[in-house]
Amino acid sequence: MLLSIALLLGGCEATLFAGLNATDRRAGVETQRNLVFDATHGLKLDVYRPAGITHAPLVVFFYGGSWVRGERAWYRFVGTALASHGVVTVIPDYRKYPQVKMDGFMQDAARAVAWAHSHAEELGGTPDDIFVMGHSAGGQIGALLVTDPAWLAPYGLRPDELAGFIGLAGCYDFMPIPANEKDMLGMFGRDTSSQARAQPVRFVQGHEPPMLLLQGLADHEVEPSNAMSLAHVLQAHHEEVDLRLYPGVSHNALVFALSRPFHTDAPTLDDVLRFIHAHPLAAVR
Repeated sequence: MLLSIALLLGGCEATLFAGLNATDRRAGVETQRNLVFDATHGLKLDVYRPAGITHAPLVVFFYGGSWVRGERAWYRFVGTALASHGVVTVIPDYRKYPQVKMDGFMQDAARAVAWAHSHAEELGGTPDDIFVMGHSAGGQIGALLVTDPAWLAPYGLRPDELAGFIGLAGCYDFMPIPANEKDMLGMFGRDTSSQARAQPVRFVQGHEPPMLLLQGLADHEVEPSNAMSLAHVLQAHHEEVDLRLYPGVSHNALVFALSRPFHTDAPTLDDVLRFIHAHPLAAVR
C-alpha cells in the first residue's frame, strides 16, 4: 500500500492501475470492452459479467478523479471483483472538467444508467435489479442521480426504480466550496444556488433507493462528514441507509480493497456484496 500511495502522489496513476489490474485476473469472468453508449460524444463503457449468468444484479460504477481525470480501464479490478461474485458490472467513462461542467458529466452518467437499464437482460442482468455505485467524485455523481430525479427523468426512469446506491467516500455535502478550489468553482459555480445543485443532501425527499455509505475515517481527501451528513438526512426522511465507518482506512484504500492485492485492507467487497444480495428490487415487485 505504501508503494501505491507513492505512485499516486507522484502522479503515476496509470502505472499504478495497470499494475493493480495485472495482478487481479479472475477466471469465469467475461468482458466486453469499448461498447458505445453515447455516439454523439464518443463515450464508451466496459462490461464485466459472470460467464453464463442470467437474471443477475447489475452495478453501474462511476470512478473518481476529482471530476477532472480517470479512465474506465483503470477500474477493471472493480469489474472483475464484482463479476467473480455474481454481479454484472458496467463501468462507463464520462466527460470531465474543463471539457464540460456539472451538467455535462451528470448527463453522461444518466445516459449510462439508462443504457444499462435498456441492455440489462442481454448482459445477463435484469432491469429491476440495478444498483448505482461510485467512489469519491463518482460517488457524488451517483448520489446525485439517485436523489435529484431530474437527471434520470429524460429517460423515463426514477431513482426509486433502482435497487440501491453504494457510495465509497463520496462527496455529498461540500458547500461552501473554498476560494482556492478553482476547478470545483469552475464546474459547480461560485454562487450558493449553483453549488447547491451539486449537493446530494439537498435533494433527499424520502423517495430514494436504499443506500450503503462506506467511509474510511483516515480519509484526508473527502471528509467523513460527507457520508455522515447524507446518512443523517436520509434517516430524518425515514429512508433506508447503512453507514459503515472504517477506522484507519484512507481514501484510496477504500476502493483498492476491492482488488486482490489489497482486499484485507478494508471489508469493502464483503459489505458491498452483502448489501447487493440483501436488496434485490425484483424480488419485492
